[in-house]
Amino acid sequence: MSSTVAPQRILMVAPYPPHRDGIAAYAVQEARRLLLEGHHVEVLSPGPSAAHHHLDLKGPRGGLALAKRVRGYDRLLVQFHPDLFYDVPSSAGGHAATSAALGLAFRLARSTEVRVHEVDYTLGAAAAPVGPAARAMWRGVDRLVLHTEAERRAFLDAFGVDPARVDVADHGSSFVARTRLDRAGARARLGLPADAFVFLSIGFIQPHKGFDRAIDAFAALSADGLGPPRSRLEIVGSVRVEEPDYLAHLDRLQERAAATPGVSVHPGYVSDEQFDVWLVAADLVVLPSRRIWSSGVLERAALYDRPVVATRVGGLADQAPPGTVLVDDEEALVAALRAAVDPEAAGAVVAAGRPWPSGPLDRERIQAEVR
Repeated sequence: MSSTVAPQRILMVAPYPPHRDGIAAYAVQEARRLLLEGHHVEVLSPGPSAAHHHLDLKGPRGGLALAKRVRGYDRLLVQFHPDLFYDVPSSAGGHAATSAALGLAFRLARSTEVRVHEVDYTLGAAAAPVGPAARAMWRGVDRLVLHTEAERRAFLDAFGVDPARVDVADHGSSFVARTRLDRAGARARLGLPADAFVFLSIGFIQPHKGFDRAIDAFAALSADGLGPPRSRLEIVGSVRVEEPDYLAHLDRLQERAAATPGVSVHPGYVSDEQFDVWLVAADLVVLPSRRIWSSGVLERAALYDRPVVATRVGGLADQAPPGTVLVDDEEALVAALRAAVDPEAAGAVVAAGRPWPSGPLDRERIQAEVR
């Protein structure tokens, strides 16, 4: 939105700090931008937080309760993630009723804008009542914003909304730097060696983030003499949802790290400022995701001109800034890490053709997270 637009009363619906969530961090920065543009912003969150209002948004009752609150504002701005609104598990009837209630809230608002952070595109083709309700809900939104062109195309194909209402906005358009430390200062604060090449994988620790892939790729460097003490891999993040599968994944990650010289796992939530300190301390950010829609880490790395190696999944190819190395398989990731430590190996960063190892258990977990 341009700063020349008349000030508006905006109700933003989003998770909000101290909730530990990437969308909450995104919402804070967007709220700050809107306030600086002269708008009046109130935030409604689904739980106790620093937001102005709190409301249980889950299920049909949540959507109907939201519908009662929107009329007093010029714009409803929703940071959308299905976990905010839909019960899990949810029956077909319950899912459709939730979509209908949210659709009512979207239509009752004077103007509705939805930032789509994650969505299940298969819902658009689902049988009645789920599919028709989802399509009707999205068609009632005045402006939809996705983070990449790939996501926009998938959304249009899935839900058949008017393309004129669907835009792409830079994921990091509202991001601001949280630290002024340089690399030396950041490493001193974190206790990292000043002269080692530091790889960093950071974010919520979940199977689909692929941090185990980063460990395997780093282990391969040791055979070439490019591992410790010349380089090291730091894995930083917390378990987003304390479910048994996620906690077990963290345990396995720590076991693999303990068995791989030069790899450290730092479990636990980090503040926005500490998150950026880790980025500044790194030489290369490694994002070997199995599945992802778009990446806030990619955008924050760009704030500090930190190069990134990422897998070519979701909308990352569209989102990635120039200089990002996108890889498609296991050998290409190893080659990218090798080239970062040893520039003479830069020509080896190619897709080597060996697919990522997978199995029924991995796929089941990934699909569960997507659902």
